[in-house]
Amino acid sequence: MLPAFPTIADLHAAYAKGEQPTTIISEIYRRIAAVNDPGIFITLLPESDAHAAAEKLGPFDPVAKPLWGIPFAVKDNIDVAGIPTTAACPDFTYTPGETAFAVQRLLDAGAILIGKTNLDQFATGLVGVRTPYAVPHNAFDPAYVPGGSSSGSAVAVAHGLVTFALGTDTAGSGRVPAGLNNIVGLKPSLGSVSARGGVPACRTLDTFSVFAGTVADADAAYRVMQVYDSKDAYSRALPVPAQPGSIPPGLRIGVPDASSRRFGGDGLSEAAFEAALGDLESIAGGKKFTAVDMTALFDVANLLYSGPWVAERYHAVRNLIENNPDSLHPTTKRIISGATSYSAADTFDGLYKLAELRRAAEPIWNMIDVLVVPTYPRPRTVADLESDPVGPNSELGTYTNFVNLLDLCALAVPGRFRGDGFPSGVTLIAPRGKDGLLAAVGARLHSASGVPIGHTNAPLPQSKDALAVAAPGEIELVVVGAHLSGMPLNHELTSRNARFLRAGVTSPDYKLYALAGGPPFRPGLMRVASGSGTPIATEVWALTPEALGNFMAGVPSPLGIGTTTLADGTSPKGFIVEAEGIVGAKDVSEFGGWRAYIASLR
Repeated sequence: MLPAFPTIADLHAAYAKGEQPTTIISEIYRRIAAVNDPGIFITLLPESDAHAAAEKLGPFDPVAKPLWGIPFAVKDNIDVAGIPTTAACPDFTYTPGETAFAVQRLLDAGAILIGKTNLDQFATGLVGVRTPYAVPHNAFDPAYVPGGSSSGSAVAVAHGLVTFALGTDTAGSGRVPAGLNNIVGLKPSLGSVSARGGVPACRTLDTFSVFAGTVADADAAYRVMQVYDSKDAYSRALPVPAQPGSIPPGLRIGVPDASSRRFGGDGLSEAAFEAALGDLESIAGGKKFTAVDMTALFDVANLLYSGPWVAERYHAVRNLIENNPDSLHPTTKRIISGATSYSAADTFDGLYKLAELRRAAEPIWNMIDVLVVPTYPRPRTVADLESDPVGPNSELGTYTNFVNLLDLCALAVPGRFRGDGFPSGVTLIAPRGKDGLLAAVGARLHSASGVPIGHTNAPLPQSKDALAVAAPGEIELVVVGAHLSGMPLNHELTSRNARFLRAGVTSPDYKLYALAGGPPFRPGLMRVASGSGTPIATEVWALTPEALGNFMAGVPSPLGIGTTTLADGTSPKGFIVEAEGIVGAKDVSEFGGWRAYIASLR
């Protein structure tokens, strides 16, 4: 029996009970026929091909193959061997002999390909209607655009036709369609997923993206693909593999200030965003948000289509546009042809301007850890695009176009529905490598929205957080004082790509002291006779051995690194203080932690 939405957890639970993937696949194809939207797939694989792939999986083994039996789709600007790649341009069509590196990773992990999906031609657009094929319908209301360029992938997921689908994202194509169809859109850190085997739009800015019904499923697909590819010149390994964990208690959240909130006069979209911020405030424990002036970010966004980066799009289709320009969709041709007005000198002007704006935007990330914005200002109709093919598209990219130019990662999640029942969405943005942090926050924000998955009646699974622990190749470090999240020395961890795991308390065998000297004021954690101490609030972070060694070199006497016993039963490395260090120090154990003690001083 196919669930209303086929999450990985639901399908694997069914397979564990003896359900056959061929049965699930047959039901997937029946669902595709029932939805009856010819614009979703450019190439729908024969059902027999999907059955054959399922039969080759071998015995159910979700450890060796974490995506065993999971149906997925691929945007048709990404290669799959033996299946035509069109990029939504029939005259461009070719049949590749090799599968894209990232897609092969998914297939090797047991995922079953269902088909290749429609898009804005050559991934140029955020509306999803710039295609010579049938236009995919927005899953909620065909009067509205489905969002692009990855329109087919998003609509396929929204209807529960596949568990996840690949898109691409240069200017927001992995996020805007997610927001318009009530699903999750994961835009990874650039280079963390190999783009080898994809038709480039702007090669220096492109990334494959993931659409899914839940953050957990998007993250699962992402972690399968997140492998360095030496054959892709733009592949970059992350300093620490992105892993979803817990939310640091001191997480600093930024939101657009009053002048940066742009909804095109749509009160329903504005109200939906405010409702999402209310959910976020509850998740953050009532902490106040930092208002962010996004002027520099908007200025970066303007460079993408009004600057020389459009020449990268020209480069990608140069042979076609110069020899057979009428093969292109009229709007696509109009946009890409604009590249001919730029010179090589203009390109350097653009690079210089971007460097200046990047420097202007840097202070934002000194104030906050995560920026939360609307995924799109307001939904736009197909009729809007018929009267103005460019303006509404540009508006949809208001909060997305700057992200890749600034080397940031992003995660779009559904928010509460608008007052008219149409989806709204919020996007979380952070510096490169913080994909795991966005997954942790995004999963909780999505859960708080109370909306079903996509355009199905499936409720979002409510999962309990497992104990977050270090990944292979990492070492856990307990901090109790100024290195806590949001505290003055936390940057000494984050600058070394440390990853927050969990908050907790020590066993009741410790006392906390405020050491003499400062600022910054420093605590000392000392173990005492069993049961004669107090549980002290802690945070556990994960670092690579190299990062921990570098960090320890800067730990001053009388502090050191030893073993700390926590109430959760673990015994990570952590800060300790020498007995000599508490001479003249103040016992502050009664506060239960350094954060509470510092608050008392105010």
